[in-house]
Amino acid sequence: MNSKKNTVQNRTRLSIDVDPKEHQKIKLFATLQGISIKDYVLACIRERLGKESEGKQLLAMTNQLTPALKELWDNDKDEA
Repeated sequence: MNSKKNTVQNRTRLSIDVDPKEHQKIKLFATLQGISIKDYVLACIRERLGKESEGKQLLAMTNQLTPALKELWDNDKDEA
C-alpha cells in the first residue's frame, strides 16, 4: 500500500474543461479500446509529447549540420 501512496504523491493533478461533444468522443474511443478515459487521455498526451520531442530533436540536429551538408540540403533545386 505504501508504494501506491508514494506513486500518487509523486504526481500532479490536471483538470480541464471540455465540450460535452468532445467528452463523448473521448469516452467512446476509450471504451472502444477497453481503457479508462484517464488512460486514454494520458496515452494521447504521451503520444503527442513524443512527436513534439522528435520534432525538436530533428530541428536541433539540422541546426547543427556542417556547412557542406547544409549547402547540399538547402539549395534552389531542392526548393522546387
